[in-house]
Amino acid sequence: MLKSPSKRQTPLLFALITISAYGLLLPVTGFYWDDWPFAWIAKFLGPAEFNPAFAPFRPFLGPIFYFTTSLVPPVPLYWQIFALVIRFVIGIAAFWAFKQIWPKQQRIALITALFILVFPGYSQHWVALTHINQELIPFIFYVLSFGFTFKALREQKTTYTIIALLLQLCGIFPTEYFFGLEGLRFLFLFFFFDGNLLQRFIKTLKIWWPYLLIWILNAAWLIYYYKLGPYNSYEVNATQSFTILMLLKEALDTLWKAGFYVWIQILVLTFSTLPAPASFLTLGLSALSWTLLTPHLLRSAPTEDGNEKTLPISLIVIGIIGILLGRLPSLAASLPLTLQSSFDRFIVSMMIGGSLFIIGLVELLVKNHRAKIIIFAALISLGIGQQFFNANIFRRDWQKQGEIYWQMAWRIPALEQNTVLLTYQMPIDYETDLSFTAPINWMYVPEYTRSNLPYILLYTEKRLGGVTLPSLDANTPVNYPYRTVNFSSSTSNVVVIYMPQNGCLRVLDPSRGDLQIYAKEPQELTDAIPLSDLSRILVDAEMPAMPMFFPEPEHGWCYYFTKAELAHQQGDFDQVVLLEKQAISKEFKPEDQNEWLIFIEAHARTGDLQTAEELSIAVLRADAKMRRGVCTVWEQIQANGQVRGESHIVEIIRQLNCNP
Repeated sequence: MLKSPSKRQTPLLFALITISAYGLLLPVTGFYWDDWPFAWIAKFLGPAEFNPAFAPFRPFLGPIFYFTTSLVPPVPLYWQIFALVIRFVIGIAAFWAFKQIWPKQQRIALITALFILVFPGYSQHWVALTHINQELIPFIFYVLSFGFTFKALREQKTTYTIIALLLQLCGIFPTEYFFGLEGLRFLFLFFFFDGNLLQRFIKTLKIWWPYLLIWILNAAWLIYYYKLGPYNSYEVNATQSFTILMLLKEALDTLWKAGFYVWIQILVLTFSTLPAPASFLTLGLSALSWTLLTPHLLRSAPTEDGNEKTLPISLIVIGIIGILLGRLPSLAASLPLTLQSSFDRFIVSMMIGGSLFIIGLVELLVKNHRAKIIIFAALISLGIGQQFFNANIFRRDWQKQGEIYWQMAWRIPALEQNTVLLTYQMPIDYETDLSFTAPINWMYVPEYTRSNLPYILLYTEKRLGGVTLPSLDANTPVNYPYRTVNFSSSTSNVVVIYMPQNGCLRVLDPSRGDLQIYAKEPQELTDAIPLSDLSRILVDAEMPAMPMFFPEPEHGWCYYFTKAELAHQQGDFDQVVLLEKQAISKEFKPEDQNEWLIFIEAHARTGDLQTAEELSIAVLRADAKMRRGVCTVWEQIQANGQVRGESHIVEIIRQLNCNP
């Protein structure tokens, strides 16, 4: 029998896999989703603020956030490095814990830990500040608790039992994600003991009962907190009626995703996007990982793992039940298990079950040791590729965030406080309106001290008709408790912004005809345009907004467009024309033809009707659907009455086939 990996080799193996899966794009990733409000709290209100901030949500998370944010400054790079360390610790902790559970099955312990390390169904690693604290640190506590339970059982030391119980407390109380995880301890113990089913159950209960008491205590706490206490987040629907068919369908869907599909989804994702460079890099990394990992595991993984012939069956049973137990908390909140989205964070509680299930299947179906190792190495390598693929998604998201914040800074140098920024939605996946709110306040009020929140960004698609944004009538109060500070204003203090999927950020202006120009956009956006008050944008700021963490990008089309739109707001049409000429001289051009409209108007307003007409014709030739926008601009020019050549304007409007 070959020896298992040495104490020196194992940490190196885990470190190399951690870096390969999560570290290659680390310098070009940043903050996402709830990272931003948490970083803003840490920066401006201090780590101690997390205790009251989490009181209405998950009060036992507050101390974890307090500790980590006291240790790590609110800088994206530091948190991504910290996330890498935490991932490495998860792998080492899992390896140690499963060696305690299966001391004679070292190969299973090693492979299980490596599967958990790269588990491909969980894509939220890069939302580091949020998920390190919310899930991964409590997960480490729980995994170590399993290990100390078996260390106490084998060495008969009460001290280890106490440690296991304390770790269980630290793992189960901070987040409801791991409410179902305690069932795994029972299953590990049940399959550890010998005897018939009743004998095993009795032996298991003798060891498990103190952990069961803590689980019952946690259940009682959750029932109180969610139903009677101060909880204010997702609605819990555990008491709603589920039909047998619904439960069966949900169980099969969960088993398929967490037990099977996650291990091969990278092949689906990459093959469907070939020949994209990212797909080739992902497949190449997986192939390289498999090439290097297979011989190492063949040399170091034991050929025998004791004489436990029933181990594969026990792994499959534990895996299936573990997956289903892990789904319970999110199912109780009626939240979907959607892979490759923020909802796949719920799969963190299924990582152990999902890993054990697939390992058990391979152990059961494949008898040859070498073939098993090759398959295990392939699955680990696919997990590495999946996480690299995910990292690239977050890299692009971070890049897009930088573009948005810099375009906002160029277009809106400063902003009156108590302003409500309204938009339908931003063209980005991993941030919401409240995610944007934190960095907007950060960049416009970099010296903020505790007071009412100066700004808020709201998605009309999500908020309109709700408590925060009841309606778009003038003077409607807009109030929102942003954790421990409040935003308070009204719909009379609004600036409406819009950014298409392919195009630049712009401020919508009712006086410019934007209500007609963007009439085909969602009604929740267009209905807000009459509220947009551009006077709230301060154009001559002493300290213009400066996005943090993002170096100013090279000036492309969107730089010249946003600066031109700002000049247009000031009525400086000569500057608008100059900016257009500068952009064209550098061979820049817009992706969105609507961005030509302010330049058409500027040429007309500066007396160059011929260029304005030629540009209008060129825009319509490029996109016939632009007629509404082009005609609206010319109708605005005509209605303004300050441009010479009224008859020429009328003729242009006629030639453009605009409605009278």
